[in-house]
Amino acid sequence: MLEPKTVAPTRRQWLRVSLGLSASLIAPQLRAKPKALQWRDTAMLGLGTTLSLRAAHADGEQARSGLDAAVAAIRHVEQQMSLFNPSSALSTLNRDGVLQHPHPDLVRVLQLARQVSAKSNGAFDITVQPLWLAWAAAQREGRVPTQPELDAARARVGWQHVQISEKRIRLMRDGMSLTLNGIAQGFAGDLARAALQVHGVEHALIDTGEWSALGHSPEQSAWTLGIGNPRVGNALIAKISMDGRAVATSSDAHYRFGADDVHHHIFDPRTGYSPRALASVTVLAPSCALADALTKVMFMADAAQAVTLAKRWKVDVLAVEKNGQWRASAGLAESLRA
Repeated sequence: MLEPKTVAPTRRQWLRVSLGLSASLIAPQLRAKPKALQWRDTAMLGLGTTLSLRAAHADGEQARSGLDAAVAAIRHVEQQMSLFNPSSALSTLNRDGVLQHPHPDLVRVLQLARQVSAKSNGAFDITVQPLWLAWAAAQREGRVPTQPELDAARARVGWQHVQISEKRIRLMRDGMSLTLNGIAQGFAGDLARAALQVHGVEHALIDTGEWSALGHSPEQSAWTLGIGNPRVGNALIAKISMDGRAVATSSDAHYRFGADDVHHHIFDPRTGYSPRALASVTVLAPSCALADALTKVMFMADAAQAVTLAKRWKVDVLAVEKNGQWRASAGLAESLRA
């Protein structure tokens, strides 16, 4: 159910396909750039993938300062929450089982994760890292994990067994470990967006693996993203205009344990196996962190159930099934533009 502990170069390729992004979508074919705004761009490696930020301000140096602050915010998230960094706070917690005086942002993310876990009856669970380790170990031997191996891993999974406070975070079971790969990219997007706003940036597109935006594109139109169908030659399902909400996508094509789409990086923490119904899920939510987490909640369902869940969470969803058929929640269906 969570993003795995891996650096996958295909992540960037997949997101461009699953969201149907291209230069023509990021910059819709409309009017010329307004002369009053100066656009600046930043690309970087972070959070296990390639990230990009685009921002505008009447003062080009101010736009650059905003981008620098956004990059610093992303680096801060890495230092706190990245499994790819062995000295991060999260890596320290996993190694020692306890973390004293955690940063408030780490506490915020863990508390949000707990809320999503509780409301989803454990469909989202940041303690699934032992399942990833079991699948990765079996993959190195060219096989899938045995049921006893998965049972042993699942015995170390359970969001209820993480003690969270401003003074200390503690893993309450031996052998537990956390992964925030299913929420940290979204949280980084939220912090980057806030950093840009502090610097007076009113127009930006932020890609931290998930997507958020401010204002309008260089053509003075709404930022537009395309949603692709991974089962029909990546054909574009529809385009959506970003309406102030963040957009996150999860797909079974990101990382697979084998040649088919049966076993992949999204685990159901209650079984140890990948859910079978969906190929991809796109969620629009008020925050990037929430959208990121809810893609995994929706992935545990089928397309019809995902639409029902979207109503409960007061978000919108587009869910693509393994056979390529898809369904969208009412709010998103109304805004889709073919």
